[in-house]
Amino acid sequence: MGILNLTPDSFSDGGRFVDARTAVAHARAMAEEGADILDIGGESTRPGAAPVSLEEEWARLAPVLDPVVELGLPVSIDTYKAEIARRACAAGAVIVNDVWGLQRDSAMADAVAETGAHVIMMHNRTKADPSVDILADIDRFFERSMTLADRAGIARDRQILDPGFGFGKTVDQNYLILNRFASLKKHGLPLLAGASRKRMIAAVLDVLADERLYGSLAVHLLAAERGAAIVRVHDVRPHVDALRILEATLAEQVR
Repeated sequence: MGILNLTPDSFSDGGRFVDARTAVAHARAMAEEGADILDIGGESTRPGAAPVSLEEEWARLAPVLDPVVELGLPVSIDTYKAEIARRACAAGAVIVNDVWGLQRDSAMADAVAETGAHVIMMHNRTKADPSVDILADIDRFFERSMTLADRAGIARDRQILDPGFGFGKTVDQNYLILNRFASLKKHGLPLLAGASRKRMIAAVLDVLADERLYGSLAVHLLAAERGAAIVRVHDVRPHVDALRILEATLAEQVR
């Protein structure tokens, strides 16, 4: 899953793709590098980011959605607002990536069900708490999200779970989740891992955001080996190459 941030304030690439032509060109480049999904966001969800209005978010998305959809890859809309999800799916998005797992906007589950889209339900917390049993917290959160999805009529084969690296978690909790990533398979749904360029990598390597590729590759390969079906990344080609090697290695193990 290649990341396309249309925001001026995202932690890694804020402001780089606010121009529609530049954004579409970047989406095309990610497609050519081997992305399977393009994930488009119009509001930064980094810690401390200022919220934007629905109309401002849509103004960033609207000029880009049609030409990106025309590239022919599945398009994911990264939003926690039900109305944005509806509009984006009407424009051709087929996945809703909700960083609050259907639990922030009470209309989101029904909106996803109405569109027939897939949904990525990410675990989130308002702030990190080192005293929390983070794996148990994720389990409870996922169960609530899955219940909301089921009640709204979103088929189980359209539900995806994301433990939310970096969202309301300490560094130690992030690495505990990575170490125990395989335990999340018990929920019976595909898993997404998204740690690209995040501070959990800087905490170990002490590097700036644009120097976190190697750390991102390490985290995502470990997550994929432990069961992640999707990795959400800024740097597509290096991840495609690394995952192909992992896939070849795992295939050899089962011969």
